[in-house]
Amino acid sequence: MTQQIFQELDGTVPQDEFREVTSAVVANIEQVIEGKTPTVRLALAVLLAEGHLLIEDVPGVGKTKLAKALARSIDCTVRRIQFTPDLLPSDVTGVSVYHQENHDFEFKPGAVFANLVVGDEINRASPKTQSALLECMEERQVTVDGVTYQLEAPFMVIATQNPIEMEGTYPLPEAQRDRFTARIAMGYPDVGAELAMLDGHGGGDPLQALLPVTDAETVRRLIATARAIHVSDAVKQYAVALVTATRDCPELRLGASPRATLQLLRTARAIAALDERDYVLPDDLQQLAVPVLAHRVIPTADAQLAGRDTDTIVGELVRRVPVVEHHGLPPAGRPAESNGHRPAAPRRG
Repeated sequence: MTQQIFQELDGTVPQDEFREVTSAVVANIEQVIEGKTPTVRLALAVLLAEGHLLIEDVPGVGKTKLAKALARSIDCTVRRIQFTPDLLPSDVTGVSVYHQENHDFEFKPGAVFANLVVGDEINRASPKTQSALLECMEERQVTVDGVTYQLEAPFMVIATQNPIEMEGTYPLPEAQRDRFTARIAMGYPDVGAELAMLDGHGGGDPLQALLPVTDAETVRRLIATARAIHVSDAVKQYAVALVTATRDCPELRLGASPRATLQLLRTARAIAALDERDYVLPDDLQQLAVPVLAHRVIPTADAQLAGRDTDTIVGELVRRVPVVEHHGLPPAGRPAESNGHRPAAPRRG
């Protein structure tokens, strides 16, 4: 990340404001997505971790609605890209147009120049178009015709894809999947949530009436607050042990990358902040291991023939890797109230 963006994220918020804003965002999204509080919180945590989110599930369960609801809850620039086989990389990044009047080129920004970019059915675009997102997702910048343009913080890509209907699709390559901080599945709602959906969505779309509850500047300060959450050396070692286990697993022919370790810790910091703690627990890493690691690994042919998916394999690795006996508390010299967060009683489970 560039020094300019670091400077933009130099302010933090006190605990009360952090809780008030994040609770308002979650409640706002739940006006559209009923009964999915853990999923909504994880999507918000990815935003606070300066990451990107891949929502993968069957049609009709609210993938695009979740992405749009998160985008509409923040008063910032939002662009939606409908990925299709004929979409060009220049449609995503932008293009330089030559003006005959002044004999010069003018850059026309593409859809990626926004704070939140919603990419619908990303696996329907060609690999060439998919790769147009690689630079902006990792480096928060776009290079066109040798000129580099910085993207404004916060910047987040929320992409959806359907894992069932595979005709006419281009599976995301490993390098593209690795750019996504987490992959989540919406899942079917329970009976109560589906009944509530009939009442709330039967007469109209509540998404259209959704209003922002915060703005980009506040989100930048929330990100800075989450980034300052303490991670002890023991918890860092546990994170490395979890990721290393995916590389040594005989059922996986490709383990998680070092980028995965970094994203795991960043998202754990955000989860700790949402739980009103100023330190990360091993529980946070266990909670995030499957959504952060499972989409980055590749099972062996034998594991696939046995019907073993990566979610199951990673989940079993989490249970096998020894948990560090450390509460993750800040060192004695560090004020417990730093950045407005007071440590809560450690959660075990």
